[in-house]
Order: sequence, then structure tokens, then C-alpha cells
Amino acid sequence: MKNKFSPGVALLAILLASCSVKRESVSKYVDPNIGTAHSRWFFYTPAAVPYGMAKLAPSTNGHYGNASGWEAVGYDTRQNSIEGFVHFHEWQVGGVSYMPTTGTLKVKPGDLEGTNTGYRSKFDRKNQVAEPGYYKVLLDDYNITAELTATKRVGFQRYTFPKNELSHIILDIGNKQGESGEVTNASIKMLDETHFEGYVSTYPKYVKLYDPEGKVDMFFYGEISKKPATVFSFAGDSVNENSTSATGKGAGLVLNYQTTDNETIEVKTGLSYTSIANAKNNFTTESTGLSFDQAKAQAQQTWEQQLGKITVEGTDEQNKTKFYTGLFHALLGRGIASDVNGAYPKHGGQTGQLPAQTDKNLKAEFINTDAIWGGFWNITQLWSLSYPEWYGSFVNTQLQLYKDKGWFGDGIANSEYVSGVGTNFVGLAVAGAYNVGIRNYDVNLAYEAVKGNEFNYKNRAVGSGKMDTKAFIDHGYVPFIDQTGRDFVTDSTGSNFSGSHTLEYSYSAFAAAQMAKAMGKTDDYDKLIKYSNGWREIFNPQNKLMQPKRANGSFIEKFDPYQPWRGFQEGNAVQYTFYVPQNPAGLIDAIGKDNFNKRLDSIFTVSEKLGFGGGKTIDAFAGINSIYNHGNQPNLHISWLFNFSGKPWLTQKWTRLIGQEFYGTEPIHGYGYGQDEDQGQLGSWYVMNALGLFDVKGFTDLRPIIELGSPLFDKATIVLGNQKTLTIETKNNSKDNVYIQSAEFNGTPLDNCWLYRDELMKGGKLIFTMGNQPNTAWGTKTPPPSAQ
Repeated sequence: MKNKFSPGVALLAILLASCSVKRESVSKYVDPNIGTAHSRWFFYTPAAVPYGMAKLAPSTNGHYGNASGWEAVGYDTRQNSIEGFVHFHEWQVGGVSYMPTTGTLKVKPGDLEGTNTGYRSKFDRKNQVAEPGYYKVLLDDYNITAELTATKRVGFQRYTFPKNELSHIILDIGNKQGESGEVTNASIKMLDETHFEGYVSTYPKYVKLYDPEGKVDMFFYGEISKKPATVFSFAGDSVNENSTSATGKGAGLVLNYQTTDNETIEVKTGLSYTSIANAKNNFTTESTGLSFDQAKAQAQQTWEQQLGKITVEGTDEQNKTKFYTGLFHALLGRGIASDVNGAYPKHGGQTGQLPAQTDKNLKAEFINTDAIWGGFWNITQLWSLSYPEWYGSFVNTQLQLYKDKGWFGDGIANSEYVSGVGTNFVGLAVAGAYNVGIRNYDVNLAYEAVKGNEFNYKNRAVGSGKMDTKAFIDHGYVPFIDQTGRDFVTDSTGSNFSGSHTLEYSYSAFAAAQMAKAMGKTDDYDKLIKYSNGWREIFNPQNKLMQPKRANGSFIEKFDPYQPWRGFQEGNAVQYTFYVPQNPAGLIDAIGKDNFNKRLDSIFTVSEKLGFGGGKTIDAFAGINSIYNHGNQPNLHISWLFNFSGKPWLTQKWTRLIGQEFYGTEPIHGYGYGQDEDQGQLGSWYVMNALGLFDVKGFTDLRPIIELGSPLFDKATIVLGNQKTLTIETKNNSKDNVYIQSAEFNGTPLDNCWLYRDELMKGGKLIFTMGNQPNTAWGTKTPPPSAQ
């Protein structure tokens, strides 16, 4: 009998065959080890899901904390011993550390350089695996393999022990971790043979500074896969062998076992910032019946799906590694603080309840977040492109905070104000969300809060920043105040950071003005747009630089434009002179177009020799004396300003080189050297830059635009936040072919170096033809709008 094979069957077979071809994994390009020298507490947390509360990671030095409250602590690639595996990693939030050991019991982590002084263990990085959603390492001193993974709110740890009569799992609860500050109270107790619960309360330095009545609580509920033979408790050095509970500073438990060779013991821990009951509920909801391997597979599938919203194609593996590691950090940086039932931590240890969700497609969580200072040049643009739910969560979080406390908080930890910069860009970020159409919140309340952030100063909470708002309103700029033995001097009369504050408040006033205009609030618009020109008050026409002024209107004397901190926070006058994102055309006109282009181009020419930062100095502030510092927020937009000054090919050149030179694929050279990667900002910048998409104004225009740069990859396919698809293709692209020769969008030639964002978000195909020499005619006819 002959087989009958119809054309329809043949077509079906082809379709089935094509469906069976697996798409290339994008997660494999993520290397969490990149940039792990002098990295921040929340930076290295591979065993987590995107925006998870449970962020598990090894710690090499976490119990040391840091005196300044923000500097590098946690995991450092230059250190070769591990002291524990910690569950909570957020800005100013850290705690709940576990450590498996064997042999003589020790209940303190010990000294970094002397592993025999405590329970820490040496390890070799050749025996370490770090992937999105998973971490594994061999602890050399104990021959124990430790593995970590997580759901959103549950941490999973699995230990593979050798044969040993004295095996232990140390639950170290009552000691500081990372940026958390000193523990003020702690408790842990066994509930039965395999379950335990507890909490830890901390008083981080930035809570102490900016919200002194506040605190940070962390709660947990855990389950062990095997009943321990005995349980000890400890507090400090004191061990009680007949106790299954411990309270107070330094509290912890030791679970003791006799293990066979290659025996595995798992620990699952539900987390919460509100209560033990909610930690248990989170545990039950997310992990009931879920094994370690299942949790790992689920976490890695989630990462693959989220990272895969943007797929890039090309032959350069290193560029893909930079791209997806940057995207990984962007999706890892901030973390949810609300429970599965909508409970969230309010000020001073209270518990609040999130309102009923009005938009199922943009379900809003309450999140912990570092300052959004500079985030409008990276993270909010990435959120807007493909992850609008997280932009919506940021806005909803801030509006909940506004309802609870009366003010936005630029950085928050469990509703406590922890902004380290003393300013507040939340209103600008909210206006940007409104202007791009993310509105899953009460827009009238949002405008009230945005306007209040610009104008209100009576009884303003210190932690909400902008304590010099009155001075800005009265003068149209912030008057300079000399430092008197303090780093931060800001009050109703002015600030020692008056130059940067004037520029920042001018920019945020512009953003609020655009939101006012969109909502038909003409009087507010007129008032706000006037303040958006505050930068003109401190622009010195003689030296063409931003120069702080005193209250009497005179420029400060003995002015050194390269001197950081005098008038400019985390920067200097050379860097901050280009900080007029709301009106590039006005700045270009004030400096003079030729002078502007020559100066900015020469800045990048010189800065390239230092890797566009502080060279190879390992320190977060290594580039603060430089004329361009990509390692910190104030400079992140200026390489795109050539689009406004008639030389878009210089934006193409320098943005491509910054991505090539500043960003690395090494543990030490990751985001510069000794980076200050504020919860995914520098990673987000690389992603947007590599796509060739950016907006100097951070989407604060009434009708936002997208500027076009030098796309890095042969092809990028982006699932947009509205579920449409945008494809960016390049022809003749290479390392040397960085210049756009021509472009088209959906078959229509593009003569400008920008598009309206709403057009781009319709999706379609954007095609660039590249070359190794500038096409000085392309993109110059009509500059991006800079109207006031």
C-alpha cells in the first residue's frame, strides 16, 4: 500500500518541525560575576527572580557592614571565603543568613582573612556557578556543596554534605548584613521538628539620618527537609545546647545532624516585611509542594521569558554578554516589598493594605527602591519600552507613600525615607510615566503629588529631600551655602550643592509643567515653565559654565570648575554644565553651537583615555574629578546631546565607544572599575544604548520622543509594553561601521535622528544602513524638539 501524503499534511509537518526548533537561550549570556569588585550590597544576587523579595546570594564580607552606610559590601570577587548565604538584599535592607558547616561548632562568621576564626569557608571560583535564578558553590573547608534558588518571596537552599558526625546548619539571624545597619532586635524559634519562624529588626544608617522614627523589619517562616538530631541556640559567643529559641541581638539557631556521604538537606524560607503570618502565607502560596529543582526550573524559565522580551542577533558574543547582563541587573535591581495578599510595610513597623487592582495587565506591587536620581536616563526608559508593569509599580508605590506620609521618597526601604542624595526626582519620573501612557493609578492624586514635590516646603519631611525648595522658589535658583564641617548643608536658605540642585529642580519643574499642560492646568504650567529656566540664573556668560551663586546674586569666588562637591553633588561644574536636558537648544545657544560641539567632543576625546570614567581606579567615585564620568548619574545623557547640536554622527561615535570601553565582561571591569551600579541603572543604559534608542528628556515632553543612536546588533526584536513588536535591523554593521548612512521606518525613509515615541510604539521595522565614515547630511535637517 502506498502512502498518501497530501500538501496539507506536508505543510502541517513543516509547521510542527519549526515549532520543535528551540529558540536560543538568552539567559546563557548573563554573567552575574561581571562587576563584582567593590560592588554594592544589592548587586550580586543571582538566586532570585525578576524584582523578587527573596534575593539569595553568598556573602564574603556582609557582616562587616560599612561605616558610611552605602559603600561596597556583601560579595567581592577579590575575596576568597564565604561567610553565609543571605536572603534579603535591598538598598538599606539585609538579613537572615544561613551557613552549612561540619566539625567543631563555631557561631560567628569570623575574620575575612582568617577563616579559622569563625564558621566562614574558603572557596575556589572554578567550583562556583552563578546563573539567573541559581547559584552553586563548593565550600572547601567543609566539602559541602551549597545551592540557592528562589520564587518571588521564598528562598530555597540545598546543601549536599559529606559523611560527618558533626554537620550543622547555622541560622544566623541577629547580626547586621550589608547596608542594614545594627540589629536592634531579633528572634528565632523552632515550631516543631522541621519548622521555624522569626524576625529581625534593623536601624540602617540612612533611616537614622532621614527617617529617624522608622525601622526595617524582616520576617521569615522556614521548613527543613530533615529533622535535626539536636538544636542549639546562640547569642553572640554564648551557645545554649538545651534551647530551641533565641532572642535579641546576635540571636541564632544551630541545627545539628549526622550526615551520610552526599546527603542533601533542603531549607525553604518564606519572607515578608510585614509579619510572620504573612511570611508563612507567602511560603504556603508560593512553595507548597515545590522542590528545589522545580523552583530552580521555574525561576530560570521566568528569567528566560523576561530577558527574552528583547532578543538580539549578531556574531559578537561579548556584546551579547554585556547586553543581557545589563538587562539582568535592570530586572534584578529593585524588589517587591508587598505580600501575596497585598499587605505592605508602612512607616515605623506598621502594616498597610494595597488598594484593589484596577488594571490586571499592570498589577502594581509595592517595591523597595534606591533613589531614582538619574533613573530617567536608563531604567524608566527600559521600563517604558518593554516592562511597563514595573514603571507602574514604582509610581503606585510612591503614591501610596504620598498618601501615607504626605511626601514622595526618592529612595525608600519599607516605606522609610532613605534617599542618599537629598533631592527628589520622583515627580519627574511620575510625569514621565503619565506622558508615555502608564496611568494605572489616580492621575489627579498623582498630579497633586507631583506639583507638591516642586512647590511645597512647609513641614517638609527631611527624608523627602529638596529641603531648599523655598530658596529655589524665592530666588529662581538655589543660593550657595558654604560647608561648615558637614557634607550636606541644605535648608530653606540654600545648599552647598546649590549648582546641581538648581539644575535638577529646573529639570523637574519642566516635567511637572508638561504634566500640567497635558491635564489642562494652564496657570500651573505657566508658573512651572518659568522655574524650568532656573539654569539660566547660574550660567556664567563669561566662562560659559554653570557657576553657583550666592543669595546676593554674585557668582562664588575662587571657582574651580574641576573641583567636585563644591556646589555640585557627586560631580563638578564641567560635568554639570551640560545638565539642561529639558532645553538642549537653549544651552547650545547660550554656549554657542560651534563652541558647544568642540567642547563636548573634546571632553569625550580626553575621557576615552580614562575609559570614560576614573580609569582603572577601583572606587565608586573614581571619576568624580574627571570631565566626564559615566560611572555616575549626572553625565548619562550628554553623549546624546550632539543630536540637538547638528552633529548626530558624534552621538553615534561616542555612544558606541562608551559601550565598548566603559562596560566590560570581567569581574573587576564590569561597569567601569569599582562601579556605582544603582540597582540596574548602568545596565539599563547599556541596553537602551545598544538598541540605539534614548531620550535626553527622560520622556518628560508633552509628546515624548526617541532619539536614534548607533544600534549595536545586526538585529534586535523587542516585545513592546503594548505587546506589539519592534524590529531594529542594521545593514553593513561592524565594530568600525558605527555611523548611520541612512534609515527607514516601516518602509519610509527617516531624515531625522529622532521619532515621536508614540509612532515607534506602534511597532514595525526600523532599518539602519551603517558605514565607517560619518554621513554629515543625515539627521541634521530638523533637530529633536526643544521647545519651552
